[in-house]
Amino acid sequence: MIRYIRWCAYFCALLLVALLVNIGRVQVWEAAAYGANPANKRSAIERYAQPRGNILVDGRPVTGSRDSGQLLRYERTYANGPLYAPVTGFSSQTYGTSFVERAEDAILSGTDPGLSAFPLWYDLARGRPAGGNAVITIRAGVQQAAYAGLAGKRGAVAAVEPATGKILALVSSPSYDPSVLSGTGARVKEAWAQLNADPARPMLNRALRETYPPGSTFKIVTAAAALDAGVVSDVDAPTQTPDPYPLPGTKTLLPNAATGCQDASMAEAVQWSCNTVMAKIGVRVGLRRMVAAAERFGFNGGGLRVPSWVSRSNFDTDMSQDQLALSSIGQFNTRATPLQMAMVAAAVAGGGELKLPYLVERTTQDDGSPVRRGDRRSLGRAMNPATALRLQELMVKVVENGTGKNAAIPGAVVGGKTGTAQHGVGNAGTPYAWFISWAKADGAPLPGVAVAVVVEDAAADRGDISGNLAAAPIARAVMEAALSER
Repeated sequence: MIRYIRWCAYFCALLLVALLVNIGRVQVWEAAAYGANPANKRSAIERYAQPRGNILVDGRPVTGSRDSGQLLRYERTYANGPLYAPVTGFSSQTYGTSFVERAEDAILSGTDPGLSAFPLWYDLARGRPAGGNAVITIRAGVQQAAYAGLAGKRGAVAAVEPATGKILALVSSPSYDPSVLSGTGARVKEAWAQLNADPARPMLNRALRETYPPGSTFKIVTAAAALDAGVVSDVDAPTQTPDPYPLPGTKTLLPNAATGCQDASMAEAVQWSCNTVMAKIGVRVGLRRMVAAAERFGFNGGGLRVPSWVSRSNFDTDMSQDQLALSSIGQFNTRATPLQMAMVAAAVAGGGELKLPYLVERTTQDDGSPVRRGDRRSLGRAMNPATALRLQELMVKVVENGTGKNAAIPGAVVGGKTGTAQHGVGNAGTPYAWFISWAKADGAPLPGVAVAVVVEDAAADRGDISGNLAAAPIARAVMEAALSER
């Protein structure tokens, strides 16, 4: 009898060991799979069981949380949602997150280990600290000026601080209110469908994700390449360029919208935006050196994050001479994001050094204690310091007595460059109006802001559309706001 009891005890012990092994398998090896299973609602319930941390502009939150009383308890709210949507993105219980809401999700949701001195304790207790905050570099007045300047027209504005790389404004228009996507249910699904079906594409971040032909604003890159390469040593010397200019190897004639471009100097070509002169200079610089110059400014780089990813700006690396001529004036396959062109202006304003643009100044715990600071670093030299100083002079002439007079600010030094980029089949589409610029307050040692503006649907006749008419006034308002807040 005792022998049977002993065998029964052995069998029960074996079952206990098997049970413990299975518990270990579920808890350790398969925990991630069970946690990621769509049928498991526990992680979602935990995620929304407490208020989400905030995104702060000028020390004030532009986000919040609302107790919905539902199973997924706290929904995201947004103050001035359309104004800040290109920066914050959305945080939706149905569709996830985007932009800063996604990039800093661990901080905002309270899952980042840096939010606690004892993160292991929260793991063991199956809890988490309160959501932290993301303090961003956007300045409210600058953002508002850019948003009001576009006034609902399709386009974008990017403004950066040349000395640091701080992004001061990031606006995409038309915009949307992220709060309509925050919760669950039919209302949120209907809002999502409407936003995605809208032909104006309000959820597209045109400042970071859309690329445009930069038109004549790219001539600043071409001028920098020519000066650095020694192709142009005297910016005031005649270039012996005919008007119109025969594109190399073809019978196609490149015309000018401006007058007085026959045999113009590079200084005059920048001031009055002569296509012929800058196209010829680009060909003289040559493909290899033009590619190298464009890449020093950030073109052809696919890894820029601010911290959200930014679309790649393009300058072709394999072209014929006629294609190089067109690319050198911002046409053919040359494309750039507004942020990229703001970086071009910032490099000129910054003495040739290009700073990494960044949007998150720092992250903090709920009580304001620091967690991490933003990534401040240089991307290297886009051009020689002497070249940058010369380009500053040329860009100032554009504003003082050239194609960019609408950007002038009394009491400040302003440099700029207009652009009107053709697009569409046979260039039949309404041209994009561009303006890039920088401004230095009277008595300031360095420029305080660099701006890029693009307007897709400028309200003017096709022949009258130009960066000076449609984009320069917006840039001026943004620069005024930036200088007044310093």
